[in-house]
Amino acid sequence: MCGIAGVMHADPHQPVDPETLVAMAAIQYHRGPDGFGYKVQDDRGVGFSHARLTIIDLDENRGRQPFMSPDNNLMLAVNGELYDYKRIRADLTSRGAKFRTKSDSEMVLHMYKDLGLEDMLPHLRGEFGIALYDRQHDRLMLIRDRFGVKPLYWTEVGGKLVFGSELKVLFAHPDVPRRFEAQGLYHQLMQTMVPGQTAFEGIHQVKPGHVVTIERRHGKFEIRDDRYWDMDFPLMSERGEEKDESFYIEGVRDKLMEAVQLRLEADVPVACYLSGGIDSCITLGLAAATQQSPVKAFTIGFDNADYDETAIATEMAESVGADQDVMTLNADHLYDNLVETLWHAERTIYNTLGVAKLLMSRHVNKAGYRVVVTGEGSDELFGGYPSFRRDMFLHGLDTLSPAERASWQQMLSESNQLFQGAMLAENELHDPALDALVGFTPSCLQPWLASAEHAPGLMAPHLREQVKGYEPGRAIANALDADMIEGRHPLDKAQYVWIKTMLEGQILTWGGDRVDMANSMEARPPFLDHHLAEFATQLPPSMRIKGRTEKYVLRESMKGLLPKVLYEREKFAFMAPPAHTDPKKWAAMKALADQYLSDDAVKEAGLLDPAGVKALFDLHDAPDTTTSTQVQLDAVINHMIGVQVLHSHFVAQDIPRLARKRAEALGWRP
Repeated sequence: MCGIAGVMHADPHQPVDPETLVAMAAIQYHRGPDGFGYKVQDDRGVGFSHARLTIIDLDENRGRQPFMSPDNNLMLAVNGELYDYKRIRADLTSRGAKFRTKSDSEMVLHMYKDLGLEDMLPHLRGEFGIALYDRQHDRLMLIRDRFGVKPLYWTEVGGKLVFGSELKVLFAHPDVPRRFEAQGLYHQLMQTMVPGQTAFEGIHQVKPGHVVTIERRHGKFEIRDDRYWDMDFPLMSERGEEKDESFYIEGVRDKLMEAVQLRLEADVPVACYLSGGIDSCITLGLAAATQQSPVKAFTIGFDNADYDETAIATEMAESVGADQDVMTLNADHLYDNLVETLWHAERTIYNTLGVAKLLMSRHVNKAGYRVVVTGEGSDELFGGYPSFRRDMFLHGLDTLSPAERASWQQMLSESNQLFQGAMLAENELHDPALDALVGFTPSCLQPWLASAEHAPGLMAPHLREQVKGYEPGRAIANALDADMIEGRHPLDKAQYVWIKTMLEGQILTWGGDRVDMANSMEARPPFLDHHLAEFATQLPPSMRIKGRTEKYVLRESMKGLLPKVLYEREKFAFMAPPAHTDPKKWAAMKALADQYLSDDAVKEAGLLDPAGVKALFDLHDAPDTTTSTQVQLDAVINHMIGVQVLHSHFVAQDIPRLARKRAEALGWRP
């Protein structure tokens, strides 16, 4: 729920402008349409604002943020949900805490006061971006949840620290520059971002599981970035003898049931997203078993039979008595909504699934729901993606001969041929820096590292010169924590790299929070509950991938609620049909390209090279270009259109002026 924003001046005597704070809240109105709040401490040069989506504590005034502690020492703004709050609030109350609201967020003030930051953090369970100012210590803390479900950005510019839930919130401040950074542009064109970085100069993310602490010393900021949690797989030497299968099966069942039940807690109705995969089917099954009334289940259908999972989703809905709502999308309709999707995603997207998710969240909102439980995170914990099996077979099965491993590789490629070029690289690729860090180049990064060869030729000459000799694989490797990779099983390494790159940078952004909250709709992923994740790190690789079966332990733990076709089904990645698979969709994409990739548009933005753009389209249309290469180039074309749209949205457009006009239209005033 909600969106947060704030400013801290290096000079504590410089007051924060309330109109700017309100404008920063208004530009993210979609995250919190139910009202806004702001507070400034002029004698400390600090101010927060907040746009509220009401889910817990429906009282309009009582739940208004930012919150202040009773002694006015602490100021707090929270985006997201903190689970198990009723038990924690009761415990704190029994120890003398006095709560002013029924909000889950307020408990942060009391826990920080009683426990301090370090001891408070383990009690924060859920998805959140938190800003907390401690007046006594003159300290601002920016805290992000463990997997990065909720976004949180910051920048330091002109003697001020500016933060917010979205990039456009920072850009609403008139002193924050809006410029593409050459290396950031490079990564937008190849899909995979460097963890913690963005496409824009000077704009940073709070990394998942991290706290950024800002303190003032003699008129300057001291900024510290500390990790408080990570996906810490055991060393291979620590794994020891495997326990009986039942131990792992029962453990997953118990942890997952608790995670789902906690995420059904709300003061508004809660629904489920339902695809044809076992992950969303499991969350629906557990929700249906928990609730007394039928669960509402929302399903996206595609008009391409190769990518549509409606039939299996319907079988699951019928098996648990859910009230299913199917929204079928036409392929060519997706590109009609790409420009709007990019305003919310704030980064390029390789597949129009992000557009489909935006349209679905709008549909869910119109149906009267603000909260859905989703299946994201299951593949990350339990080894569900084709790339994990590929790495397991190639690097983690020491008992197999090279010929047997090659046989497994062929089987994997054949069973996932739809995703060659996107989920799997057409040809195996080795990046020296990643090979050195991980022991191999994780398969999940290979298709994007392969597409990176196109990026320099697409960039405008002055930007191309700035990335001369740049190695994107090395940049990604340098941003990963070697201590979390060294000595682990190859499957652990592959999952860890995916979690730090693809999960946070893709699935949880343009496939998750950004397109859900675009329509004031909160998605809750129980698989990313950190109690479940910590148990999952202890699973032997054979309990995640057993022979030809991925997510083995999850299937076994939920066998009783899955229809037979789902229990036996191989992983099918949920994605929208690529552009080249449908003439109407290709025409819709070309119409956007004609608008945003024309020579005039490209020259005006100054980001791309018109000759490079034309050469890439020529390569896509060449008669000897393979289908897998076309899938890869479809993604690059989406990225080219994307950077042009992002320039139009965030560089060419006057965001501070737009934010103030939006505040005026909403009637949000200091």
